[in-house]
Amino acid sequence: MVTPTAPPKTGEPPMMTGSGALLKSLEILGITDVFGLPGGAIMPFYDELMSQTAIRHILVRHEQGAGHAAEGYALAKGQVGVCIATSGPGATNLVTAIADAHMDSIPMIAITGQVFSTLMGTDAFQEVDIVGMTMPITKHSFLVTKPEDVPGVVAAAYHIATTGRPGPVLIDVTKDCQQNSAPFVWPDKVDLPGYKPVQKAHGKQVQAAAEMIAQAERPIFYLGGGTIRANSQKELLKLVEAVGAPAITTLTARGILSDKHPQNLGMPGMHGSVPAVLGLQESDLLIVLGARFDDRVTGKVSEFAPHAKVIHVDIDPAEIGKIREADVPIVGDVREVILDLLPEWAAVKKTAKPLTAWWERLNDLRENFPLGFTDLDDGLLAPQGIIQKIGQMSGPEAIYASGVGQHQMWAAQFIEYERPGAWLNSGGAGTMGFAVPAAMGAKVGQPERIVWAIDGDGCFQMTNQELATCVINDIPIKVAIINNSSLGMVRQWQTLFYDGRHSFTDLQPLEGPEFIPDFVKLAEAYGCLGIRVRTEDEVEPAIKLALETNDRTVVIDFIVSREAMVWPMVPQGVGNSNVQYARDHAPSWDEE
Repeated sequence: MVTPTAPPKTGEPPMMTGSGALLKSLEILGITDVFGLPGGAIMPFYDELMSQTAIRHILVRHEQGAGHAAEGYALAKGQVGVCIATSGPGATNLVTAIADAHMDSIPMIAITGQVFSTLMGTDAFQEVDIVGMTMPITKHSFLVTKPEDVPGVVAAAYHIATTGRPGPVLIDVTKDCQQNSAPFVWPDKVDLPGYKPVQKAHGKQVQAAAEMIAQAERPIFYLGGGTIRANSQKELLKLVEAVGAPAITTLTARGILSDKHPQNLGMPGMHGSVPAVLGLQESDLLIVLGARFDDRVTGKVSEFAPHAKVIHVDIDPAEIGKIREADVPIVGDVREVILDLLPEWAAVKKTAKPLTAWWERLNDLRENFPLGFTDLDDGLLAPQGIIQKIGQMSGPEAIYASGVGQHQMWAAQFIEYERPGAWLNSGGAGTMGFAVPAAMGAKVGQPERIVWAIDGDGCFQMTNQELATCVINDIPIKVAIINNSSLGMVRQWQTLFYDGRHSFTDLQPLEGPEFIPDFVKLAEAYGCLGIRVRTEDEVEPAIKLALETNDRTVVIDFIVSREAMVWPMVPQGVGNSNVQYARDHAPSWDEE
């Protein structure tokens, strides 16, 4: 994160409008890019924004797109993302993205206009209590009614969003606050009573963790998204290699440990690899770093890793013991804890039990249950192979943003991630429509990288209007639509658990026009390069053309089988030991 530098204090503080103070505050914080859509209640700020050159404003086509773009920017660049909207429906359209950022601990500042303070509480035109609405899904929500309060509030919002467990902060600014003037005084420091995130862990707890690791015969590292938020990649690699235990990376932690690393068993959970899922189940010690025991990882909690002790490291004390009791609870920044743990481990390493038998078991699982897929007999393309080819041809330095559903799981499974920030997705909230605007934000933050939006035809139709934003603002992303003419993940569950009754999951009519809409024509209408791929021999040339086209956004419509399913799978409500490798591959299970 950027360390704010306060302006030198010389003479009397300058008079500024609330809008000017808001803009100046963002400049001091090092904000260079924002995503937004103007309206009546935020108009004074936009008037101020027009006359400056320090901050680039990206005009989106929907406020939800602004929010997801700010998320993608933050995830790819490692800095706070900023989105802006007006009052009423403008503000409420940000709510989905704010909730998404909250669930995945993404540092974001959402700025909304509000009606005149004198009109608040009167049901004025486009008045909505957005502060009240967002309290459960932000780290904090501010209402600013006086221009003299703006610098302190913005400084506090940045501090809250970027320290401790990162997350979204909302600043709601009344229109009269934006218009009125006051001296601009930047705070010397931010001191918020009651907000003191713990960075360094208690030494006794770290020592106990090292001793417990040494005593374990089947330890496993359970790595969550907090490891990425803590920027702990280098330190984590040292620890994993020093201990020699296997590791798994959750959906939001993909890339923190390279998929090529021999100790990485892959992704755990509902659609995780068999070695990762059973590795957790059969372990005797979970070394949990920056993870929160999400239900998609644990399955039935009472049956999750039943014989394992738990070392749980998290910067948020509320997560410790929330789902699974920790034998060694450690509150602190993951990176700082690892730095303290490394010398403690070195001191006890000679007493550690050998892990030979443990690795023999895990390598046997790897050999017998490799990640793969089979082509279906309907003559249509296998989506897994397309996504795998995109990853192979684009490489580890590219960025891949996905929507939510089957294509999300295939992208998590079949692209090899070798670095943090390469994989962007909506993990906790599961927000359809995330991919295109998040990819757009990532491209703004990392313009030199190849950025793919891997989307489903359902997700794409929720936010594809941001293609116009990409074209007009010269943000050339690449979009791969995995088009199975249905809401694929819901359809998969209907096939497996509802006797194949596909209730309202077909997005295309069974009879009539083949494409509603025609994504190629839609892409061309937006000024993008549109490509349709139906056959295997068209896949690689289409991806190659997309990679060679950097003067505009590219949209590839891959026509794939609607019968393809995501495997392995653990259904909701059962234990992870019931993981099914493929539909007709034992063990069997029933949904509870």
